[in-house]
Order: sequence, then C-alpha cells, then structure tokens
Amino acid sequence: MLVQAYNLMAFLLFLLFPYIISTNTHACKQTERSSLMSFASTLSSPPLNWTSIDCCRWKGITCDQDGWVTRLLLPSKGLKGGISPSSLANLTHLTHLNLSHNSLLGSLETQFFLHLNRLEILDLSYNRLSGELPLSLPSSNIQTVDLSSNHFFGAIPSSFFQQASNLTSFNVSNNTFTGYVPSSICLHSSPSLRLLDFSSNVFSGNLAPGLGKCSKLQVFRAGHNNLLGLLPEDIYNATKLEEIALPLNSLHGAISDKIVNLTNLAVLDLSFNHFGRELPHNLGKLSKLKLVTLDFNNLEELHLRNNSLEGDISMLDFSRLRQLTKLDLRVNNFTGTVPVSLYSCRSLKAIGLAINNLDGQIEAEILSLKSLSFLSLGYNRFTNLTGAMKILMSCKSLHALLLSGSFVGERMPSDDHMVDLTDSKIFEH
Repeated sequence: MLVQAYNLMAFLLFLLFPYIISTNTHACKQTERSSLMSFASTLSSPPLNWTSIDCCRWKGITCDQDGWVTRLLLPSKGLKGGISPSSLANLTHLTHLNLSHNSLLGSLETQFFLHLNRLEILDLSYNRLSGELPLSLPSSNIQTVDLSSNHFFGAIPSSFFQQASNLTSFNVSNNTFTGYVPSSICLHSSPSLRLLDFSSNVFSGNLAPGLGKCSKLQVFRAGHNNLLGLLPEDIYNATKLEEIALPLNSLHGAISDKIVNLTNLAVLDLSFNHFGRELPHNLGKLSKLKLVTLDFNNLEELHLRNNSLEGDISMLDFSRLRQLTKLDLRVNNFTGTVPVSLYSCRSLKAIGLAINNLDGQIEAEILSLKSLSFLSLGYNRFTNLTGAMKILMSCKSLHALLLSGSFVGERMPSDDHMVDLTDSKIFEH
C-alpha cells in the first residue's frame, strides 16, 4: 500500500515538474528588482511593502510570463521626491507607467526615456514635475501620454511626436507650456488620435492647420491660453469631433457654415473670445449638440430652432451676451420659465420661444427690452393671460406678437395686431 502511495506521489511530481520549473522562471529578473529598489529608495513615502524576493508579487508591479516587469502602477501612493532616470533604465520591457497623483519632482530628461522603447501608457499627471520636454517620445508603441497638472514649461519640440505613430491621447493641460499649440501633430504622427488637451497653459499665436488630418479626433481642448486669429478651416474636416473647447483666448472671426460637417459634435465652448456677430444658421442641424457656451463674445444672433434641445431654460445665463439682438429657440423641448437673465440683453430685437413646454408668468421685466420688435411665445403653458396682455401691450416697440396656445385654460382674445411668427423669417434678416 505504501509502495502504491509512493508511486502515485512520484507520478504526480513527474507531471507537475515542468509547471514548477516554469513557475520558478516567472520570478522577476534580479536587475529589474534592483532597479525597482533603487527607484523606491529615492522617494519618501509610506512603505510600499516591497519585501518579498520575487518583485513580480509586489504591489503595483506586473510581470509577463518570462518574468520581465511590464507594468509599474503606483497612482495616489503618497510618493514624494525626485525620479532618478537611471533607476528605471533597466525596465526595458515596461509597457505601462502610472505614477499619477503623487508629489514627484524633477524633469523628464532624455535619459528617462532612453530605454523605455516598449512603453504604451505614460501617466505622470498631478505631480510637481518641471522642466522642458525631451526631444521625442520614447516609443513608437506609445498610445497614451498624460502629463497634465505639473509644472512643465517651454515649447513642445517639433520632433516630440516623430515616433508617435500609435498615439491616441495626449494631455498636457494645466502646465506652463509656451509657443504654438502643436496642432500639426496630426500631420506628422498618429492617425488614431482621439484626444488632444492643451488647455490652461501659456500657448500663443494662431492655431496652425493640421487638425483635419486627425480623422479619429473626438476631443480638442485648448482653452485658457493666449491663442489668436481664426479657427483653422480644416478643423471642420475632423468629422469625429465630439467636443471643441477653446474658452478664454483671443480667437476671432466667423464660425464657418462647414461646422455642419461635425455631425458628432456635442460640446462647443467658445466663451471669452472675440467671435463675431452670429453663429451659422445651420448649427441647429447638429442633432447631437448638447452644450453651447458662447459667453463674452461679440455674438449678436443665436439660432437653435427645431432641435430636440431640452432642460430647464430658466437655468440658462444670457447675461453675458449683452450684444445679442436675435434669439431663436423655437420648436424644442425646453421647460421652465423665461430666464430672468434674458432681460439683461438690452439689444434684443427678436425672441423666439414658441413651441416648447415653458410655463410660469410673463414678468414685467420684459419692458426693459426697449428694442424688442418681435416676440414669439406661442404653444407653451404660461399662466395669467390677463396680466401678460397688460404687460406686453405696454411694449411700445413690439410690432409682432404670437401668444396663441400659450396659456393654460385661458382663451386668447382675437386681436388683429397679433401675428403668428411660427414660420416667419425675421430671424434670417
């Protein structure tokens, strides 16, 4: 019986021996263990508990089947101090490096990237890193670069993206970069770019052409800079764009009718610029558009008729559009009351709010709009018809008025001076 048991154990060991040998070879390489220990020794932080012999078992470390370290992921670990480039030099198989949300110091010297030629994900955001960027990214495999919320400065080298043929996301927001926004990145690097975020820096000058070559670009942000000039015409060729955010710059000129090509656009933030006069009338054809922010521009006309826009209109702030002369929001699904902030737009000549789901009362503040000639409020659910009529008949500048179907449970008196503006073209002149 003992012999049979012994033979069974021997047989099982024979079967498991290759697995045991294979498992032992998965232990991390001594050189990489030493590099990681050197990296940890330069930082003052809570203990990482890197004590076992096999560094592949350490928290934040992932190895491949051959025991090479492929991932170093230590976000939000309270790491403090400088990163020694030499401490990571031996991690030649590293594909993911995430040290975000710590308090790391120092710069990204060329030596830092020298041997990381397999890197795919680099996230050093929310640290205290500084200095200029090296001449180029380390790897043609790089897909995501996030250096946001640090203290980097200087111009981004024109050669920085030469190897970035697979780059999908590049975020350097909230630093102090200067020079031109490298919008030509799309001409020289990845056709797969989906996000570019240059916001909250000190970039200046015109936006160079090139964005139209980013055929998969979904998000472009470059707000809070010192940008000048017109929007590059080829931005309207980036038809996958879902967000354009360029607030707090000195951009000017007209927005092209070609914006209708951006059929996926959901967010358009051009506030605090010098864009002029009016938005394209075909902006309303962008069916996915959910947020348009145009505060503090030279905007005179806003046309968003016949969409499926919804929400409480009383929450909209029109007070920063002081030069607005025409507002057309007819045939949507807005709710709430007429925004009080609208009465700050003293230049308003035409207001179209008909065919929505508005309610409440028409307030006497509307009398402050001394230039108001056309008012279209029909087919809503306002209350207090009598009070509204007294107010509106006091508007001496008012030439045309639509109230039909606006008031709940109250019959509109016949009045030869009431004109149905539902299909009028006053907003087009």
